[in-house]
Amino acid sequence: MADGDAGTNAGPANPARDAALLTDTVREAGALALSLFRTELKNWIKGTSSPVSEADIAVNELIARRLRPATPDYGWLSEESADDQSRVGKRLVWIVDPIDGTRAYLAGREDWCISVALVEDAQPVIAAVFAPASDEFFFAQAGRGSRLNGAAIQATSGTGLDFSRMAGPKPLVERLNRSDGEISLHPRIGSLALRLCRVADGKLDAAFAGGQSRDWDLAAANLIVQEANGSMTALSGDTILYNRREVTHGILVAAGRDRHASIVEQFRSHPLP
Repeated sequence: MADGDAGTNAGPANPARDAALLTDTVREAGALALSLFRTELKNWIKGTSSPVSEADIAVNELIARRLRPATPDYGWLSEESADDQSRVGKRLVWIVDPIDGTRAYLAGREDWCISVALVEDAQPVIAAVFAPASDEFFFAQAGRGSRLNGAAIQATSGTGLDFSRMAGPKPLVERLNRSDGEISLHPRIGSLALRLCRVADGKLDAAFAGGQSRDWDLAAANLIVQEANGSMTALSGDTILYNRREVTHGILVAAGRDRHASIVEQFRSHPLP
């Protein structure tokens, strides 16, 4: 398969192989992460405030060993790998978060996951999000729907706003509240990818991501939401693009399609300052 040259071929050369490879790899990665869960782990802060542990590194290395040799022409972008900008010229790119929700993982909570997507020309085409502690395996392939542990899932329908079924930064969600009353949101979910997948399986009506989320937080969950009859975009309604040189995103919203359209319209009418 040729490197780069976006659009020269349609889709992965062997999507069935890539889907099976992704499924097996993410399950194996989840088993490794679970084996290290609630054990004594070295951990440190990278950047200004982002925690990382030896489990993140071990899981990242396992995923890289499984995916990269099997797909040598594909690019690679992972939270725990040095960013090789040659990925930008690749039509197909793996986007990986070895443990999304590291704070929850280190605290012994169950709201963390492994999140991996295959992105083609800036859009995810195959995705897996695995929460091993609760044994929830989300999977989606473009045009083929989303599944949780093998069963088809759907985002909730309608346009109503039940704040107890919404998750995200409270100051942001409060802007949708047209009354003076206090609102109570769904309890915080430590993993952003898992928070978004809760929209896909109907446990949440809507979820928001504050600014500064990265490709690896979003790409897999984006496809899972989309294939579950949902939408996930910027507040403006603009499509999220992946595998750009800049991998940081602004505020995003995910919901069933009708509710998503209603929320986007409300923010267009009452934009953030």
